[in-house]
Amino acid sequence: MAKKLYRSTADKKLLGVCGGVAAYFGIDATIIRLAWAVITLFSVGAGLLAYILAALILPDDPGYTDVG
Repeated sequence: MAKKLYRSTADKKLLGVCGGVAAYFGIDATIIRLAWAVITLFSVGAGLLAYILAALILPDDPGYTDVG
């Protein structure tokens, strides 16, 4: 079964994009968030545009249910 990229519904601070990318690659979400922030700063906002586009395109994680 192929891995798919989803927005995280469990590990999210804003919209779950960084949490989903981190889960896809199997690394800590904090590393992705820091890297995304640095890219956004040095690319004069292109990282923010990429984040918004990813939030609009990526579906929510279908395997997560919030019980409680």
